[in-house]
Amino acid sequence: MSTRIILFVIFFLPNIGFCEELLSAFVAAAIERTKHEVSYDGSYFSIAYPNGDVPSNLGVCTDVIIRSYRAVGTDLQQLVHEDMLANFNVYPSKRIWGLSHTDKNIDHRRVPNLKVFFTRKGKVLPVSDNKNNYLPGDIVTWNLPGNLPHIGIITQQKNTASGNPLVVHNIGSGPEIEDMLFKYKITGHYSFMPNALPQRER
Repeated sequence: MSTRIILFVIFFLPNIGFCEELLSAFVAAAIERTKHEVSYDGSYFSIAYPNGDVPSNLGVCTDVIIRSYRAVGTDLQQLVHEDMLANFNVYPSKRIWGLSHTDKNIDHRRVPNLKVFFTRKGKVLPVSDNKNNYLPGDIVTWNLPGNLPHIGIITQQKNTASGNPLVVHNIGSGPEIEDMLFKYKITGHYSFMPNALPQRER
């Protein structure tokens, strides 16, 4: 065995295994969210920092993402806030909401901000009509009627009839898992697992 192959085995294979374990834990955390009774409420809350959260019985689509990542040790509130502090102008806060500074209470709870963050810090994946391109742990965004942004998490579970991967999201009735990947216009497809390098091959 060459030195190069030995180094690959030592340094990269353990990370690949860790990546898959972390993705599995992330998807499991998302599915676990569907067991919680959560009223859809996008009200502004003043929350702690870091690891702040709105009341556990309240939330929107982004809170499913935030809480699922937190379950595997990733605080999107802090990560988004820090990146926005250093790169405010690349985020749409001024254009969409007329803001001139960051707000750690709400920035990470907005889909447009998460799209920029995942683009910058994760991996942008193709948007397609091929269900096989969407893997467990992927993040997908949509435009709902009325031009409303939405976000959800792809799981390993599939609809037996369509073969489509089921999605964990909160579209108004609390966190749920359903076959809705192609129900609305897809606007983004991302992979983000900060402690999992190298990224899995696509």
